[in-house]
Amino acid sequence: MEEEEEETSAPAVPPPSVRVGEPLFDSFTYHSVDAAVSEDVKGKGKEEVIEGDWMIGVDEAGRGPVLGPQVYGIAFCRLEYSEEMRSLGFADSKTLTADKREELLDVIMEKDSKINWATTVMSPHDLSRGMLKRTPYNLNAQSHDTTINLITGVIQRGYNVKEVYVDTVGIASEYQKKLEGIFPSISFTVTSKADAIYPIVSAASICAKVTRDSVLDAWTFAESGFADKEGAREFGSGYPSDPKTKAWLENNVDPVFGFPNIVRFSWQTVKTILTKRAVEVKWDDEPSNIQKYFSGQPAASAKVPLWKDFALTSVSAF
Repeated sequence: MEEEEEETSAPAVPPPSVRVGEPLFDSFTYHSVDAAVSEDVKGKGKEEVIEGDWMIGVDEAGRGPVLGPQVYGIAFCRLEYSEEMRSLGFADSKTLTADKREELLDVIMEKDSKINWATTVMSPHDLSRGMLKRTPYNLNAQSHDTTINLITGVIQRGYNVKEVYVDTVGIASEYQKKLEGIFPSISFTVTSKADAIYPIVSAASICAKVTRDSVLDAWTFAESGFADKEGAREFGSGYPSDPKTKAWLENNVDPVFGFPNIVRFSWQTVKTILTKRAVEVKWDDEPSNIQKYFSGQPAASAKVPLWKDFALTSVSAF
């Protein structure tokens, strides 16, 4: 799950897609459209159809790191606005400086902006819980479902979506076929490096990247007292290849409880450290023997050791 390490930096004021001052346990979604409407329709979708034909770009940030959330971002605008976006400087977020990404997000967030956006912050806990299930809910499947939910959310809010551009997860042709089957009236383009090709995907990438950086910068540790520990926030970029991240993991493993909730326990980097540094857990349990349930004989009631110790017998024996 390695990917190219990126420059990380957070704006002085976190964007509205970040929840500040509370630990991140559960994943959540922010919609800029909801922020602009009244409370009585917030989260319920709009009954009216929004004027015009719309396009959506989809990208993510933080797929590879061992720390923090993965964030999915979408940006959506009218079809005719696509070329104007290119002139504003939207390009592959990985090629942009942190300051430039923040500047472009400010452009998106302007009151009269023609671009709407949304993000889903996928918590480390939810990512790991899915991947560690008996039947794993792998990262690709989680990413696909998050994308589908974000597209559905735009449609439910009354937007007539005609085109969607997606930076692929997995095999592009198979992913595109899957999306076309779910949304047959929409034209999909699923490809790698989509954020470097389509300005609308670049805008989505910027929303995702700035949100993730801000979440990490404002991270609230759920573990009591951990934030006061020396070096608690010196975790680097969160990528397994980052020396700062490696050192932070080595210095902050608890032999019983493992790591703080910022860590993705399903990552091999973490599993390796826990195997070496954490206390081994042994489960002493009676081996299951399924045959005893099909013997045709009632199960004998086993006597507890106390009976033997005190030479007790049942009254029915007299």
